[in-house]
Amino acid sequence: MAFETLKKDLVDVDADMRSYLETSEEYYKLKLFKVLMASVTTLAQSLIIGAVLFLALSMISLGISLALNEAMESFYSGFLIVGAFYIVVALIFYFFRRVLQRPLLQKFSKHYFDRP
Repeated sequence: MAFETLKKDLVDVDADMRSYLETSEEYYKLKLFKVLMASVTTLAQSLIIGAVLFLALSMISLGISLALNEAMESFYSGFLIVGAFYIVVALIFYFFRRVLQRPLLQKFSKHYFDRP
């Protein structure tokens, strides 16, 4: 009789462990899905906003270049000045890339390690 009770308890423990493992596996799948979808939607939004801003910046740059060309009465000067400005901005971003890296890491870490 004691062996029957022990056997039943062991079978129940085995069933509970299997149920726990299956539930845990489903939880981690859902968690991974949540993290991936948050990343994909953030990336898609960033790409769309970035593309629109790129087009706007291109038009503004073209307008500034043409205005500088007229003001300086030279066809190439405005384009050279605007190009040099973008090179300076790129160099500033290059030298401060570590400062830009920290907020990005914190933002994505919050998405990844966020516990429900």
